[in-house]
Amino acid sequence: MQVILLNGGSSSGKSGIVRCLQAVLPDPWLALGVDTLVDALPAAMQASETGIEFAPDGGVNVGPEFRALDAAWAEGIAAMARAGARIIIDDVFLGGAASQERWQKALVGLDVLWVGVRCESAVAAGREIARGDRARGMAASQAESVHQGVRYDLEVDTTRTESLECARVIAARAG
Repeated sequence: MQVILLNGGSSSGKSGIVRCLQAVLPDPWLALGVDTLVDALPAAMQASETGIEFAPDGGVNVGPEFRALDAAWAEGIAAMARAGARIIIDDVFLGGAASQERWQKALVGLDVLWVGVRCESAVAAGREIARGDRARGMAASQAESVHQGVRYDLEVDTTRTESLECARVIAARAG
């Protein structure tokens, strides 16, 4: 396995699973996520129609400049995997199946484990409030929509299962 790609809504538990995966997998794995890309954007693109906008109701809108950088980001991650790095990707498929297709094109020829990270909407919303760093409503609006039309090799549910146990299930499948 060269790439493990986790898709789930905001506050579904992906980041915790990623940290646990890095601890339980026998080889070193790099963790790269959509939050890393967003944090790397110039501030002017983080509240722009051409970049990425986070609406007060939790909605996320992406424009053409963000899409172009996101495509370059995906190709860069794929290049690292082709060069021998093992990579865990933490993403939110805002476009559902279309987002997965974009990744499939970038990762063609690589051994990828596609993992859906699910969490009941109410639980994710509670985590969102506890985190305090997300617009309220994002977790609830993404809980199901990010999975629409997406095909997985494996799904985990963090509603009642701890990150470490989910990571162990994923690691066994990646083995």
